[in-house]
Amino acid sequence: MRLVIARCSVDYAGRLSAHLPLATRLLLVKSDGSVLVHSDSLSYKPLNWMSPPCTFTVDEVDEERASAGVVDLWRVTHAKTADLLVISIHEILHDTSHELGIDPGLQKDGVEAELQRLLAEQIELLGEGHELVRREYMTAIGPVDILARDANGASVAVEIKRRGDIDGVEQLTRYLDLMNRDPLLAPVAGVFAAQEIKPQARTLAEDRGIRCLVLDYDAMRGLETGHSRLF
Repeated sequence: MRLVIARCSVDYAGRLSAHLPLATRLLLVKSDGSVLVHSDSLSYKPLNWMSPPCTFTVDEVDEERASAGVVDLWRVTHAKTADLLVISIHEILHDTSHELGIDPGLQKDGVEAELQRLLAEQIELLGEGHELVRREYMTAIGPVDILARDANGASVAVEIKRRGDIDGVEQLTRYLDLMNRDPLLAPVAGVFAAQEIKPQARTLAEDRGIRCLVLDYDAMRGLETGHSRLF
């Protein structure tokens, strides 16, 4: 991972357009190809970002930008959508790279582990005709919570969270990108399942063709709640 603290401005062009004026920010360039722009606020959420698959290049600074004080020009282009993230760097205050190695992944808490077990036993909650292939299907970047097949025999990857947020959608997206390269599995559809799914996470998931599923933990355990199991 490369960490750069720099005075920079940022422009995003594509399905959405956005501009961040000149300020000091943290730039993260990860080994998976993603580039994130952070400020000293908003907790974990970046101001802007580009997810893989994308290409990262350092362009030559033209005279107009150089006269405005730009010393480096980063261009990050998404391979599928051609969305573009341009970072105009005026001053680099810190620049380091670190090899983090393979991350073991987030360990499930008790509720998430139980939701996984219950959904595997009640796989029909995914839809009529679904069948369980296995729990904890291992990929090169970590285990997918549940691998199933739908009524037509197509592969379905399920990521389960207690509270579904954007990080969970990003995690499932990485699994899907990898699994869809396997001709024995592809095409693989995604299901993001949680007790509660935040609106931003639902919007991102649906934009990426991932189905959202809200799970009623009490109903799955057989407790009377007066509510439907799924919404």
